[in-house]
Amino acid sequence: MIPAAPAPLQHPAPRRWQAAWREAVRDPRELLAMLGLGALAGRLSEAAARQFPLRVPRGFIARMRHGDPADPLLRQVLPVLEEDRIVPGFGLDAVGDGAARRGGGLIHKYRGRALLVATGSCAVHCRYCFRRHYPYADDSAAAAGWQEAVALVAADPSLHEVILSGGDPLSLADHKLAELTEALRGIPHVRRLRLHTRLPIVLPERVDAGLLAWLHGLPWPVTIVVHANHANEFDPAVDAAMAALRATGASLLNQAVLLRGVNDSVDALADLCERGHAAGVLPYYLHQLDRVAGAAHFEVPDGEALALHAGLASRLPGYLVPRLVREIAGEPGKTPLQAAIGRIAPAE
Repeated sequence: MIPAAPAPLQHPAPRRWQAAWREAVRDPRELLAMLGLGALAGRLSEAAARQFPLRVPRGFIARMRHGDPADPLLRQVLPVLEEDRIVPGFGLDAVGDGAARRGGGLIHKYRGRALLVATGSCAVHCRYCFRRHYPYADDSAAAAGWQEAVALVAADPSLHEVILSGGDPLSLADHKLAELTEALRGIPHVRRLRLHTRLPIVLPERVDAGLLAWLHGLPWPVTIVVHANHANEFDPAVDAAMAALRATGASLLNQAVLLRGVNDSVDALADLCERGHAAGVLPYYLHQLDRVAGAAHFEVPDGEALALHAGLASRLPGYLVPRLVREIAGEPGKTPLQAAIGRIAPAE
């Protein structure tokens, strides 16, 4: 009897990702009603929702706990009154992107690598996003047709790595991504490609056959840095998306943000690291909150952050412990939090 051939790797999308994108919830009251939390409507900020509108895919909502006002996934996306507070030290450009803009959507902060703000679009609007005030309409690489950004990369032989960010680069159609990588393919000093994306976590339908074919065809080593802050963000669909991405040969890393009320306990952080690793994703960075206006209520004091990280290191093997860092505008790389303490004034 001839043995059956192994089943082909199944991509996780039961339907086209664009449809799931269009069906995202954009009304905070609708979101609360779906979760049985209509009584929380008085905590919503109309001003914050206008300035930075709610957007959250229904599949991500399905991972939230019904009836739980403290759900860690809900907290990341719900526009609340705390965002209206004006807190000294929290501004519009928390990480110095403005000073590092070179035109055409290119940001050059660190030696050897350049970041392309590919697009301002994202499938989810995280309330702590450090680029929630970024002028995407004036500075997006895809909107400019990639030409200026590619020319800037080509003109600087010190740039060996291109990082696609945003917004979220995977919000672009496959043919747009292919346009960019075909242009970069002719630059001999580009050696690596990195993607910073939240879509495989919040909208795993995006990891479809077209995206996987594009990744398979790239000529460089590819690193995909996904973004999950809590273990509950992983589910079987996300696991399948991670498996499909790994099958292209890409390395998968996770970066998280330390957030009050989301993951500010050793248990929550350990669960996140272990759950991500079970899905084939290694912890990379745990960021101390970037001090962007509207996000002060998420901040965990530095001393508490260091204690949490020490507790995490005492519980998990070293390869499962992310580096605890802060981004300081003008510095040549991410700064370990211990070295960063005292260099930014505490919030009042």
